[in-house]
Amino acid sequence: MTEDRHSRFPDAHSDRDRAGHVPLTPQTQSPAYALAFADEEFLCREELRPVRLQLELLKPQLMLDEQGIESTIVMFGGARIPEPKNKDKARTKTLAELTHFYDEARKFARLMTEKSLESGGRENVVVTGGGPGVMEAGNRGAVDAGGRSIGLSIVLPHEQAPNAYVTPELSFNFHYFAIRKMHFLMRAAAITVFPGGFGTLDELFEALTLIQTGRMERVPFLLFGRQFWESIINWETLADAGTIADKDLELFKFVDTAEEAMELFENWTPEPPREELPGRER
Repeated sequence: MTEDRHSRFPDAHSDRDRAGHVPLTPQTQSPAYALAFADEEFLCREELRPVRLQLELLKPQLMLDEQGIESTIVMFGGARIPEPKNKDKARTKTLAELTHFYDEARKFARLMTEKSLESGGRENVVVTGGGPGVMEAGNRGAVDAGGRSIGLSIVLPHEQAPNAYVTPELSFNFHYFAIRKMHFLMRAAAITVFPGGFGTLDELFEALTLIQTGRMERVPFLLFGRQFWESIINWETLADAGTIADKDLELFKFVDTAEEAMELFENWTPEPPREELPGRER
């Protein structure tokens, strides 16, 4: 991070260093003496949760600003989908049949990153959850194009390190799911969702709800794999039941290939956020 100082007072780095070189006495070794901002035990206290939430929002925000990233292309999708050459290792026959979406995700990310490079890598930067499967394919496609991509990891009991294709200076780690989701969507110029499980469904419906309710601007919202999505979610039944409006089915499009997705993105007509919810009386 860069810091432009306009102060006559000592900066935090300097005082932290000075405090680390004081004589060892019962007073200086007491936890109470530690500088609050440099005291990890203090920052992890339950009462400091609001501060930690703010820090998790600010750190990626500031670093993305410093990297000049203005807009992103969100790629959600399953961590368990291997690349086709490893389809024999898939847990189920159906999962093996979904491996071609690894290649489609990789191709889409490559095509989108090539487009991003036209803006100097400032716009339409691929962002994934930083993990394996579809996420790896997204970051890998960006590398294929010679561009950068973002990884938004989350601390989980079983999670490994970020995949090897995330741009290191754009690899972030989160404690709070809610703040991570905000960073996925704050700069989104498009949202793509590949087949996945609970996590992917959670991300899909949260983003879709924000757009449905007018809390977020309309952006291209592309579901890769019509057969998969129509087999696990009966979209028409939701509309027929009246729990969503018929117009809500227009908030997203199905695609099966990277080329289809790029064509829809290129021909997207921007629309403002909704000011009312179709089918809901005030």
